Amino acid sequence: MATTTTTSCPPFLRPFLSPKPLSPKSSLHLPQLHNRRPLRHALNSIHCFSPVITKAKRCVSGTHLCFSTRRKPIPSLEEDKYYLRRVLRITLWVAEGVYILWLFLLPYAPGDPVWAISSDTWNSLVGLSLNFFFILPFMNFVGIHLIDAPVLHPMSEGLFNFVIGWTFMFAPLLYTDRKNDRYKGSLDVLYSLQLFLTNTFLIPYMAIRLNDPTDEGAPRKHSQFVSTMTNVAPLVGVIGGSVCLVSLLWAIFGRMDANFGGIADRWDYLVGYLGSERLAYAFIWDICLYIIFQPWLIGDNLQNVQENKAAVVKYLSYVPVIGLIAYLLFLEPKEA
Repeated sequence: MATTTTTSCPPFLRPFLSPKPLSPKSSLHLPQLHNRRPLRHALNSIHCFSPVITKAKRCVSGTHLCFSTRRKPIPSLEEDKYYLRRVLRITLWVAEGVYILWLFLLPYAPGDPVWAISSDTWNSLVGLSLNFFFILPFMNFVGIHLIDAPVLHPMSEGLFNFVIGWTFMFAPLLYTDRKNDRYKGSLDVLYSLQLFLTNTFLIPYMAIRLNDPTDEGAPRKHSQFVSTMTNVAPLVGVIGGSVCLVSLLWAIFGRMDANFGGIADRWDYLVGYLGSERLAYAFIWDICLYIIFQPWLIGDNLQNVQENKAAVVKYLSYVPVIGLIAYLLFLEPKEA
């Protein structure tokens, strides 16, 4: 039995299992131990644990392969941006539907819907349009009476012109938007409609500019109006900013001789006006949406601003009206 076991051992174990002691000069010499176990038991112990080692190696190898196959790929940054644009685009189109239904068609918001507008609301809208940018009131003030300006409450006139003045300044911002080529319609028509119906047309534009870019070779040819508004962007900022400032002052101090009361009385009127007139109620929606869209558009177009003013414009973009004025004042003069 002993002979059979010895010959079955691997060659590299024979020096260790040999009954003949090693020479003192051998590098594998080990100190003699008393009462050592027979070699037969050592052989049996070796044969006993060697299969376990093989099994363990197989287990480790199998575990490694299993882990590598279950590893999930890390999503790329471009995929994250794609899904974010998709979510934002859907959100904006839903917001457009809510905006039109709630402010134009449904009877639940304050005031009259479009299909049931009263004569008083219509007359008020016509009077506010005639006092656009306070041109007629100032002409009457200096003695020019080609048309007499309608006498309306200064709070309503101030709110109307504040929103229109802010909308007026969006023209150069839209015309210099680096993503405006994704909107295939006329930018002139878009801006004209926005000037009268504000976010009814700005919300869809914000959704369309999130579409995937398309390579169509020749760039869009802009009209002369677009080029002019872009080249005189600082002047547009000064005019629009001045109108917004005058609107705030007019709402508080305008028509002091017309018995509209003091600041407290005007504030009470404004609260009642917002809760009873659909036009005034819609202006609050417009202001809230402009507060969101202004930094969004400016942040995407900081490359159009003078390089040494880009950081200032970026921080000011979150300030309503002021940020848009800063963008227009520091816009690099270039052909649109």
